[in-house]
Amino acid sequence: MNRAPLDVARLRHLVVESPESKFFTEVEVVTSTGSTNADLVARAADSSADRLVLIAEEQQRGRGRHERQWVSPPRAQLAMSLLVRVRGIDPAVLGWLPLLTGVAVVDAVRADTGVKAILKWPNDVLVEGRKLAGILAEIAAVGPDPAVVVGIGLNVSLTEAELPVPHATSLELSGAAAADRTELAAAILREFARRFAAWEAARWSITDLAAAYRERCSTIGAHVRAELPGGDVLTGVATGVDEHGRLLIGERSVSAGDVTHLRAEY
Repeated sequence: MNRAPLDVARLRHLVVESPESKFFTEVEVVTSTGSTNADLVARAADSSADRLVLIAEEQQRGRGRHERQWVSPPRAQLAMSLLVRVRGIDPAVLGWLPLLTGVAVVDAVRADTGVKAILKWPNDVLVEGRKLAGILAEIAAVGPDPAVVVGIGLNVSLTEAELPVPHATSLELSGAAAADRTELAAAILREFARRFAAWEAARWSITDLAAAYRERCSTIGAHVRAELPGGDVLTGVATGVDEHGRLLIGERSVSAGDVTHLRAEY
């Protein structure tokens, strides 16, 4: 399949060089790498590294939560990572950063492609119950100004035969056959920058962010099954997320685990 490469010059213009773009300092695109997250985690050792974007046309050892592999053919997805420093943040709310990223991806996909994406807790992006994108955040450097690397893997033009798992999907399979990866990457990065800047300006208050997340999260209100670390299983209605971004199921807060929706999503 003939898949166009990213237009690097245009992407840099849209995200870094245009007058209204004042957030990201660098956008780098490489032909292939093992993991964009791992590459930026290594670069976080430099204390000056901040607000960097790395995108790979092919990612050979991409990974999601629980070290699951996330791979695709070259140029068939967006595989990118962002390195940001969250200065002066309360560590208790740091877990909201990947949730913020999920909101940004959903809104950018909707606006750029018209595809009705939604969130599944904590930050999977779904279309009609199938996974379109995954997000993985890793603390890359600790201290008063911690550095966090957030990875995004979004399926753009994969066919049914190329999907990594049966419950995945792509923008093309969801009806956005003309999705332009350059424009989509720029839309995601601009939306992330807008929401991160607003969160920082609010001194890391989660009030507005939590409201936006709850509005887009299809898990809230669903009957779910949660497979927890250690092998425990919890079922019940997901009633919301708490101040730390943990999922509330009945009277319990779930911070990690595989969650399955047990009824149809709307």
